[in-house]
Amino acid sequence: MAEKKTDKADEPKTGGRKKLIIMIAAALILLLAGGGGGYYFLVYQPKKEMQRKQEESKAAALIKPIPDDAKIGPMVEIREFIVNIIGTDAPHYVKASLSLELDRDGTVDEVNRRMPQIRDAILLIIGNKTFEELQDIQGKNQVKAELKSKINSFLKTGKVNNIYLTDFVVQ
Repeated sequence: MAEKKTDKADEPKTGGRKKLIIMIAAALILLLAGGGGGYYFLVYQPKKEMQRKQEESKAAALIKPIPDDAKIGPMVEIREFIVNIIGTDAPHYVKASLSLELDRDGTVDEVNRRMPQIRDAILLIIGNKTFEELQDIQGKNQVKAELKSKINSFLKTGKVNNIYLTDFVVQ
């Protein structure tokens, strides 16, 4: 009987050790899983995010921003018109359309309100040119400069930055 007591006394110790080993192994597995998850969320993801931001900044550095003087302002289209021009040998005329590039959006309303004045100025300026003056690029640039100056003299809230000839036929 004494031997039986010893065997019974050994059984709880062995069973307790197994439970202790299982508990330690489970705690170790949880600790490793927690450490791995912590590394993933606290170290690996921020590194990935930082690399993505660096790639975006490199791509943004390749795309240069447009300088203010290169930006195109709002446009107003002036529909087609026909003007008789000065000619010595035969009657000549100009058929043209143009677009006005303005400095800001608020100027569009004023240009539309002043369109009769603007069309009148265009007809008078182009009508006082000769066939020879309107044949070359220098003459066309001179007309654009005169028109820009005259139209800007009408405008009070803004100005014309540029004039684009969208259709220009001299005959």
